Amino acid sequence: NLRFGLDPLIGLIPGGGDAVGAVLGGWIVVDAIRLGASRATLLRIVGNVALDAGLGAVPLIGDIFDFAWKANLRNVALLERHLAAPDRAQRADRSFNALVLCGISVMVLGLLALGILLTRWVFRALAGA
Repeated sequence: NLRFGLDPLIGLIPGGGDAVGAVLGGWIVVDAIRLGASRATLLRIVGNVALDAGLGAVPLIGDIFDFAWKANLRNVALLERHLAAPDRAQRADRSFNALVLCGISVMVLGLLALGILLTRWVFRALAGA
């Protein structure tokens, strides 16, 4: 039972389909702001739109991702959850955002360490040559 919306179909259009999908996803962001969603919920919604647009832009893999991820459905669910129980949703969103921030920090530190190691390796190789 495969179901999909307009976003994956628009994403198939080369050179701008994912940008159009991101603009359409932005409507959910605007509605979330208008309805008074917390900053934590807004961050998750914007993150879903950015992830959908970013990975969706990768040829073929992005199209498969668009069919599976369903960012707009996720965002509507986040907004509905926030509207149903704002305090509970905000705590869950803050925890999720903290986890994502920690993950990004670890990734940045790992890339920095890798960059330092590669730079040392290149300079040692050049000094030995």
